[in-house]
Amino acid sequence: MAHLRPLENSEVDQELREMFEHYENTRGFCPNSVKTMARRPNISKVFGQLNQVILYEGSVPKELKMLVALASSLASGCRYCQSHMSNLSSIYKAPDEKIAAIWEFETSELFTDAERAAITIGIKGGTLPNEVSSEDFDALKKYFDESQIVEIVATVALFGYLNRWNDTMATELEELPTQVTERAVGHKGWDAGKHV
Repeated sequence: MAHLRPLENSEVDQELREMFEHYENTRGFCPNSVKTMARRPNISKVFGQLNQVILYEGSVPKELKMLVALASSLASGCRYCQSHMSNLSSIYKAPDEKIAAIWEFETSELFTDAERAAITIGIKGGTLPNEVSSEDFDALKKYFDESQIVEIVATVALFGYLNRWNDTMATELEELPTQVTERAVGHKGWDAGKHV
């Protein structure tokens, strides 16, 4: 059970209502994490801007950024973010088989060498203590320029914040990402844990 109730649209200012509606229109729901952050409106607003810049702008394919965020969330153990990133990976055209194979990314034929290099950063960057090495960056540099490397690391860092936020708050998982995650990886034993 969540430690704090997410706010409703009627409880926030016009700018946050528009942000909530944007999420509802693009994802089919507004994340409870954002609705809980809204108790401090500027945190929610600035987070929304940072999320937009990191995940939806730049030249790294969105599908790959979603998979990197999923890998980082798997490494940290945040089931709320695992579910959200399974959902967003699916929205950005990652097939269920690829989402389910994320732990086997090093050997699965579903992943390219470039994806493997980026997902390695997600897994190792999401682990505490951080396990990213110079060799991992050498592999990344074979496929991505410095601007793209910043995008990939920013994705991992963004989810460092979200993983801690949602696991600490026990944020309640919404129905849509739960359904997608159960479809894609439920057969591997995934469950929502404390996020119900």
